[in-house]
Amino acid sequence: MAYSAILWDADDDPDGNIRHCASHGVTPEEVESVFQNVIDDDVSRTSGRPVIFGFTAGRRHLMVVYEEVDSDTVYPITAYEVPRRKKQ
Repeated sequence: MAYSAILWDADDDPDGNIRHCASHGVTPEEVESVFQNVIDDDVSRTSGRPVIFGFTAGRRHLMVVYEEVDSDTVYPITAYEVPRRKKQ
């Protein structure tokens, strides 16, 4: 799952992927870090799009929803921090 290109919309695009990620407190650099350090993948239950899970350099555990443009390129839709489970 190594992609050589990640597509980003202009940061001033109100409907762009940079803004979608930022609305969840996630930067493009963090998303790119997760793509470089994938620990799991799945399919989004709400959108049906592929998702990956991984850690940022700052050890945040993120989920990234994306579309595969081609075998080398992805377009991140949005990203969220994965909530930590409470110990019982």
